[in-house]
Amino acid sequence: MTAEELTSTEANEQQIEATAPLDLRTLFTAGVHFGHPTKRWNPKMEEYIFSKRAGAHIIDLSKTISCLNTAKEYIEELVGKGGECLIVGTKGQAQKSIEKHCKQSNILYVNQRWLGGMLTNFQTVQKRIERLIFLEDSFTKGTVETQTKRETLKVNNEIERLNKFFGGIKEMEKIPDVIYVVDTESEHIAVSEANRLKIPVIGIVDTNSDPSGIDYPIPGNDDSIRSIEIITSHIVDAINRGKSTAKIKSEEKLANEADLEAQEEAARQAIQLAAADRSQKKPEKIKSSDSSSSKVIKKSKISNNNTNPDKTNSSKSKVSQEISNSKIDDSSNTSEQINDSKKKTTSKIKKKQERTSSNDGEKV
Repeated sequence: MTAEELTSTEANEQQIEATAPLDLRTLFTAGVHFGHPTKRWNPKMEEYIFSKRAGAHIIDLSKTISCLNTAKEYIEELVGKGGECLIVGTKGQAQKSIEKHCKQSNILYVNQRWLGGMLTNFQTVQKRIERLIFLEDSFTKGTVETQTKRETLKVNNEIERLNKFFGGIKEMEKIPDVIYVVDTESEHIAVSEANRLKIPVIGIVDTNSDPSGIDYPIPGNDDSIRSIEIITSHIVDAINRGKSTAKIKSEEKLANEADLEAQEEAARQAIQLAAADRSQKKPEKIKSSDSSSSKVIKKSKISNNNTNPDKTNSSKSKVSQEISNSKIDDSSNTSEQINDSKKKTTSKIKKKQERTSSNDGEKV
């Protein structure tokens, strides 16, 4: 944790401890119950008015405590889930108090004039914020090319002017999830923009205010510095508690993610080791199987040669007998053919002799 984070957390803890207790005596002492003259009242605020005194309305402080507690619970839960709150108070009685609390707790705020489109035209506002950040960085680093004192003064004036209107929202990267407004009547443009974007609005409503556009109205005196201070301090207290809850949740989430990564890494290493062991065992098995198969083949050959010598000898004798028998048969056949041919030739000679003798007798 950096030094800035430590100082901000310490400031938050001091702010939480320094917050005045929320009771009737504290609110009464701060003058939260004082309303506007009866002729300037808004009939929609009737349910929050306790009585009339000296031509002015008196606000019901029990309703103030109830509404403030409801708003605190909502904003603490929202910020605890990672939401952002924007505090708006441009009237003179609220500027210093808002700047003090928001700078201590690192909360987004607008305490100067509300520029139209800060919410509905946030892209343009974001460009001005980027311009401010660029000028501050380049000016502090000495990278701004200024040739004369006049140009340097011009850059300084631009930084001051941008800081005046956008200094409290330099870290606002998106539209806020909720806004807290000190005076809903004087900040009606901010309220209307939030209503258009369906952003919940928490606001202090005096007896002359219209509470219909406020999601979480807090009836109270919006003209007294002490009244604004005590209500705003309780809102900031709720925001700080929500931030601490969100921080704890984020740390737990990071710890869980780290544990999961460690488990996955351990499982991955175990799988790799198992695969390496298998790859080492496979060639040994193959070699042993090859040697065993070759040994089996050799043994079978040897066993065949050793176990059947009689069969081989008998087969050889049979083959030789068959060859000799075939030779004898061939010789007998040739002798018979010669005798037959001799007999035929002798019979032919005898026939010729008989024919010649008969012819000679006829001639005589």
